[in-house]
Amino acid sequence: MTTEPAAALNLDGYTDLPPGKIAAIVTYLEMRERPSPSPFSKPAGWSLRRIDRDRPRYRALFKAIGEPWLWFSRVVMADDRLASILDDPDVEAYALHDGTADVGLLELDFRVDREVELAFLGLVPGFIGQGAGRFLMNEAIARAFARPTERFFVHTCTLDAPGALAFYMRSGFTPYRRAIEVADDPRLLGFLPRDAAPQVPILTAQT
Repeated sequence: MTTEPAAALNLDGYTDLPPGKIAAIVTYLEMRERPSPSPFSKPAGWSLRRIDRDRPRYRALFKAIGEPWLWFSRVVMADDRLASILDDPDVEAYALHDGTADVGLLELDFRVDREVELAFLGLVPGFIGQGAGRFLMNEAIARAFARPTERFFVHTCTLDAPGALAFYMRSGFTPYRRAIEVADDPRLLGFLPRDAAPQVPILTAQT
């Protein structure tokens, strides 16, 4: 039996983060052909509603879904930058409405020829595990491959629901890359409440 040297295994691979920063491990996944659909019967009253041009509704839904996980990309984005994305005819954003309120978000980006990005798929607290995610994923796959698509891709990270990565893999996506993302803590910048995502502690400089 042989043992790899510590250097090869990178046992000392810790990297300190400066105060005020957060870090996440990002996993990139792709799907090259449409998988067999996962059976799911849509409950009565559920519908998808386009919200591309309704910026306040989009932002409210994104915040409701992402705040518990510290999603920040669209929270810190300026209105004109967000408009340049959502107003593009090749970007589609939908709210999943359960007959009473918006409970899920599906966003697809068709701006690259023959490629589709699953930009966002998420649910408000309390709807995970009830089939809403499967409904949104089935819709995402159907809409992506309704066009001549060679690659459907997505990325997820450790700032997401614990079951997100496994859900994407069960849906037919294959991981192909991993990276580490470091960013300013949006809570310290005032974009999210200080008590958002308490599972990710706020670290500031010691005084």
